[in-house]
Amino acid sequence: MQNEILKSKRLQLRAVEPADIDLLYQWENDPSIWRVSNTLTPYSRFQIEEYVMNVQNDIYSTKQLRLMIVGYSGKIKDKALGAIDLFDFDPFHLRAGIGILVREEFRRNGYASEALELLIQYAFDILNIRQLYSNITPENTASISIFEKYGFERCGIKKDWVKVGNGWLEEWMFQLIRRFE
Repeated sequence: MQNEILKSKRLQLRAVEPADIDLLYQWENDPSIWRVSNTLTPYSRFQIEEYVMNVQNDIYSTKQLRLMIVGYSGKIKDKALGAIDLFDFDPFHLRAGIGILVREEFRRNGYASEALELLIQYAFDILNIRQLYSNITPENTASISIFEKYGFERCGIKKDWVKVGNGWLEEWMFQLIRRFE
């Protein structure tokens, strides 16, 4: 995936590689992330290794695509900064969801925004997707700001959608529709 469409001045999006196993193992077993990934159980290192070694980056068969956000230059060169996913890909209706995770130590540097811009371009220009969406809880103002920056509009509210402790959070749906001319 060394396509120029997946590169910016500071970062690139690339396929998951064996060098990412330890980082993915850490993320998949972090309960603070489970809420947004719909996970309730830990993954074994073996399961992560199996995933990485057998991942088919064929979005048409798996209906999802995980790309690592990797530094391309300067102090972050070759560092895995996070991951960005397309999920629930529907080739008939030409839509997919987007999820972004940036490692805590690299947040607030614009990497999620850059990665989102690259993924939108890839989804629209290469995969010919017509609409992208993301589900975000209202307190995640940083994510809301990033998605709105690229034209995503809030189009729905799922009430009491995410269980947190003894309470519930809403989840907002944001959508970007590509207008064909």
